Order: sequence, then C-alpha cells, then structure tokens
Amino acid sequence: MFIKFLLFFGTFFLMEGFAWFIHKFIMHGIMWNWHQSHHVHHKDILEKNDLFSVVFGIVSTAAIITGDLIPSVWFLFWIGLGIALYGIFYFIFHDIIVHRRIKIKYVARNKYMKRIMRAHYIHHKIHTREGAEAFGFLWAPKKYEKKDD
Repeated sequence: MFIKFLLFFGTFFLMEGFAWFIHKFIMHGIMWNWHQSHHVHHKDILEKNDLFSVVFGIVSTAAIITGDLIPSVWFLFWIGLGIALYGIFYFIFHDIIVHRRIKIKYVARNKYMKRIMRAHYIHHKIHTREGAEAFGFLWAPKKYEKKDD
C-alpha cells in the first residue's frame, strides 16, 4: 500500500516539474500555435490551449485503464491517478481561481496563493512566444512574493 501511495502522490508532485518543462519548452516552443490562444484576451468559453488538457486527460485515462486491466503494469493505475489529481488542482487553480473561467468570488489571503497568482499574472504580461517567465502552475519561487505579504 505504501508503494501505491508513493506512486500516487509522487506523480502528483512530479507533475509540477513536468508541467513547468512542457509549458516552457513545448507550449512556448513548438506548440505555440495551441498555447498562443491563452496569451490573448478573448471572450470565448474555450481556447485552443485547452487541447493540452485533453491530451493530459487521455494520458491519465489510458494509464488508469491500462494499469487496471493489465496486472503486470498495475503501477500505471496509480500514476494515472496522480496525473488526474494534478489536473484537478490545475483546473481549480488556473482556470477557476486565476482566470475566472467559472465566476467565483475568491480573494487570496495567504502568502502561497498570493505568490503563485502573482507569478501567473507576471507570466501573462508577455503575449509572445519569447520573453515570458514563471512557467509553474502550482508552485512559484519566493521572488514572486511581495515584501508586505
């Protein structure tokens, strides 16, 4: 059971590094044609960038199903669940709290939330492929913390 727990939560935490890498080098690289839609103001419900969530959802679902159906790769089930948990946290933080794609009243009060939200807003100050910073989604370095927080 400890191994399953480790795979599940380990995957969740490792996903932040993986997502940072994908965001910096893939989304702001070869797949900018999808991600660009996220860096321009629009009033549409969906954007081309949402296709990344579909891709990660397919990977997560495939891992869960494969790990459940094939006993020799049982560990994929827990890895897939870790990816899914990261996707849920990403959706809540990124799409609901930061970008308000679902209208809620939320005011960040703790240092952690203020820091990651500030980092994401700084990331969005750049509307081009190059020059952006702060590529994380659920973690940001302390340099994005205001002194008075």
